[in-house]
Amino acid sequence: MRHPELGAVDRGRVLRFVFDGREFSGHPGDTLASALLANGVRRVGTSALLGRPRGIFSAGVEEPNAVVQIEEPFPEPMVLATVVELYDGLVARSLSGRGRLADQADPARYDAIYAHCDVLVVGAGRAGVAAALEAERSEARVIIADSGAIGADWPGLGFVGGPESVGGLGLAGGPGSVSVDALVGPETRVLARTSVVGYYDDNYLVAVERRTAHLGLGAPPEVARERVWRIRAKRVVLATGAHERPVAFAGNDLPGVMLAGAAREYLVRYGVVPGRRAVVFTTNDSAYAAALDLVAGGVSIAAIVDSRRAPGDVWANRARAAGIEVLAGYFVTEALGDGGVSSVLVSPRDSVFSSREISADLLLVSGGWNPVVHLFSQSGGTLRYDDSLGALVPGESPQAVEVVGSARGDIDHGGESLWFVPADDYSRHFVDLQRDVTVADVWRATSAGLTSVEHVKRYTTAGTAHDQGKTSGALTAALVAHAIGAEPGDVGNTTFRAPYLPVSFAALAGRDRGALHDPVRITALHQWHVDHGALFENVGQWKRPWYYPRDGEDMDTAVLRECRAARQNVAAMDASTLGKIDVIGPDAAEFLDRLYTNLISSLPVGSIRYGMMCRPDGMVFDDGTAIRLAEDHFLITTTTGNAAAVLDWMEEWLQTEWPDLAVTCTSITEQWATVALVGPGSRAVLRDLAPTLAVDQASFPFMTWRDTEVAGIPARVCRISFSGELAYEINVSSWYGLALWQTLMSRNITPYGTETMHVLRAEKGYPIIGQDTDGTTTPQDLAMTWIISKKKPDFLGKRSFTRQDTARPDRRHLVGLLPQNPTTLLPEGTALLADGQMVGHVTSSYTSPALNRTFALALVAGPHPTLTTLTGTKADVTSPVLYDPDHTRRDGNPEEPHNDTDTVDQVKDASAKRAAAARSTPHDTDTAARAGGLADGVPAGEVVAPAAAYGRFAVEAGSPGPERRSPLGGFSVEFDGLRMNEIPFLTQVNVRSAEALTPPNATVTAGETVTAWLGPDEWLVIGAAGARGVDVSAQRTAIRVTGARARELLAHGCALDLHPSAFPDGRCAQTLLARTQVVLIAESDGFLILVRASFAAYLAAWLVDAAAEF
Repeated sequence: MRHPELGAVDRGRVLRFVFDGREFSGHPGDTLASALLANGVRRVGTSALLGRPRGIFSAGVEEPNAVVQIEEPFPEPMVLATVVELYDGLVARSLSGRGRLADQADPARYDAIYAHCDVLVVGAGRAGVAAALEAERSEARVIIADSGAIGADWPGLGFVGGPESVGGLGLAGGPGSVSVDALVGPETRVLARTSVVGYYDDNYLVAVERRTAHLGLGAPPEVARERVWRIRAKRVVLATGAHERPVAFAGNDLPGVMLAGAAREYLVRYGVVPGRRAVVFTTNDSAYAAALDLVAGGVSIAAIVDSRRAPGDVWANRARAAGIEVLAGYFVTEALGDGGVSSVLVSPRDSVFSSREISADLLLVSGGWNPVVHLFSQSGGTLRYDDSLGALVPGESPQAVEVVGSARGDIDHGGESLWFVPADDYSRHFVDLQRDVTVADVWRATSAGLTSVEHVKRYTTAGTAHDQGKTSGALTAALVAHAIGAEPGDVGNTTFRAPYLPVSFAALAGRDRGALHDPVRITALHQWHVDHGALFENVGQWKRPWYYPRDGEDMDTAVLRECRAARQNVAAMDASTLGKIDVIGPDAAEFLDRLYTNLISSLPVGSIRYGMMCRPDGMVFDDGTAIRLAEDHFLITTTTGNAAAVLDWMEEWLQTEWPDLAVTCTSITEQWATVALVGPGSRAVLRDLAPTLAVDQASFPFMTWRDTEVAGIPARVCRISFSGELAYEINVSSWYGLALWQTLMSRNITPYGTETMHVLRAEKGYPIIGQDTDGTTTPQDLAMTWIISKKKPDFLGKRSFTRQDTARPDRRHLVGLLPQNPTTLLPEGTALLADGQMVGHVTSSYTSPALNRTFALALVAGPHPTLTTLTGTKADVTSPVLYDPDHTRRDGNPEEPHNDTDTVDQVKDASAKRAAAARSTPHDTDTAARAGGLADGVPAGEVVAPAAAYGRFAVEAGSPGPERRSPLGGFSVEFDGLRMNEIPFLTQVNVRSAEALTPPNATVTAGETVTAWLGPDEWLVIGAAGARGVDVSAQRTAIRVTGARARELLAHGCALDLHPSAFPDGRCAQTLLARTQVVLIAESDGFLILVRASFAAYLAAWLVDAAAEF
């Protein structure tokens, strides 16, 4: 029932809700639990194991019983009714231990944000507010977080014990008008409805803010429902309070049994009278205050049953003066009732079998108070047992944390420790109400020899439910101590682990789901692939075209068509994802000799060599090519998935083992767009598009490179083939990648994807690292003994090749397989048997139009003419090189014509015109310089935002000559207090220098040139056309974020402290933003973000999504 006057709910508004199919009403300010009690609902569920009725036991996060399933507006299982704020239209139902997951996508938004402060205060009670005020007086940056609905919209509840003084403002023991907002200044951040759930090393804490769940159907869709706060604090103040603890007696699980402090809170805060006639069972003074408040609220208190023989005189006399009978030295031996409390048996503690039955529908229990030490323990702090409290209190912590108030043990309730009421049968003395664990269960465990609290916890499951033992943990430990004849302080305690409260997976995922689940990398040609129907496969974080189906084609048909084009005519593949590392320095050749198994130092300038890297154990790590650009300059290519790992590998050896080598390594993967032009007709196409380049075999032999212009675009062309056909890899600035590709596609060239690439390379027996190797594969296993140099004194892995295991003849080695049924495709990963024993497995398997049959590659131990799969399919073992074993096709036929509508003369004429136009167009560096380097301007035109997660952005208007396109096409978007726009085509040069160009983590501006510190010997020079270093202009694009909310936006995805005092104008850092690597530069009105071109579209979409609620 509802008290006519008490409570801080808004009685002027009525909220309708449904529980277990029945409609009820409540008011704003109610929780679901308080509204149910106000409507006389006592039973809110059944126990998971025994099916016993359960009622509301507490008023907060320690609730073990009232776990409900929210059905509308969206299904959410296992939610505490005591913390669910009531809203109109709420539909919920009771549970018996387990809820139901939603069978539909959650439409709500979730996000996360990083925050930094000098002092984090956890808990906005009296002690917490006092600590926050004290910190603020010292001009500290303060965050105060509390799980309640604190703030101007929720009057603060006073504190127990009469008038108190906090900061000069009086707070009484009833509803007040003072909110936390009135107690703290504007520089302190108040996080209401925010529960700190984890405390980790270096004062890193995680909190979850419930932002719109209390609004129900009225929640604005653009605002995140929950937000995870990742907080880094210099100091932490824990004002987490204390939990009231129960006592175990017969029937203590019945609906109507409630913690005394909870009953008082329901009356004072919510104006809810939890029962008509109550018995109070206490071991301390605190329950007397609850009894007196309940009497004042109209509840009849039949008796206060105090286990102490001599209760505190002040409180006992006040109770007697209010007409309450005080039974000193008594126990409650049993709660009676069918489906709820109807009467209570009480007995003198010296004669527990001499009972008196008292009629009551409410039994309030207070066995003392346990300081909430969970977060302190998670910090690495020690706990000690306080005999006077019968509870664990904080000891010492290795972190900068202070515990205040009742959480520290500042509790003066004059109580005694009583854990259970003696009886003959303990099967109904419940310890853990959620798990149906009784005193008998705990003692059964100790009788079996389990004396560790942790072991008993796992044996009985006490403390393993959603509440993690908040009401049962101390009782379980005390029962174990009693059983083995020890003191409670001697048996220790269970481990307090994060999270302190249950956290939804949706909140943990934040916006990292759906299209933004993981950073996506795309090439400069990506949108063309999308527009032309390509299907994609994920390679690392790259989206690579898998195949290009035409109307009516399935995958097999499309791949066969693409293979035929590459083998018989001409085809092209986007190979931009291959890793590219610039290696430069006087010791570059020596460095690469140590990394690769073969000799690189003998490679002439202008030539290319295929190489393989092994780890020190001799196992294959990666392969690729080394392109010698100058005596001290190499361009290294890697596999797509291993680009970052290879660069890290290089830096590890340079920095830790070979610091004497004068070498620098710079990633330039996104600097170049790479197109593989493949097939017998590729030479004719290249001749037409590069009229100044001699493409005949003698002038441009295999494994060499040339700098030239292709379709009027400066290009580096490499004679490399991963297909066995005549092929070229054309590298151009990523800004011109699309222009090159469109020119090629305009000539009726067939695009092909990674599946065709795999077929072509497998026909030639070329292994894919990670597919045809498994971390235990050596070059010898791949039949590549030829790649191991005998001329070098040492290289990584050399010594391992002499190990007995590495040299044994029965190691698995790469073979080819031809199924005896030429139409049977062996599944990749299939086990291969010889004489009934597994001897290997299939690594690659395809259908080949060139072979007119299926084939496979496999790793197999020993020589076998035929192998069998588990299903009985037979395959003949053969050489892994199944196509053109003499390698006659890689040099092509220089006279072979290409089927094109233009004559050679026409093509040459058009190419000459394009070249002339390109020569008359200013170079990129000049254009960037004239644009002002870091100037604010972007190409004029329509303001657009991303239409999809990493989809289309506006493309700048065409210009004379090949069209230059930035990764975001001049992206620009505005929100309230925020503007984002791309600054395209900045000249950027990676500079290495022994002499410092800037202080650490700082920029230096000279005119229109900005030099940004990247590392101890590395800088990025932006806007200067003449800087000496590695050109990385197309490697990154820039996004400028300006406005009053710029820092707030970036804090959603950047862990750095971006406060002006920590990251002022001119500060820079290499960091992660939305899990993408960026260079972040603070400017006077915002930030400049330099992001790798492949991640740019993803980051822009992420930023727009994060700004949606601005």
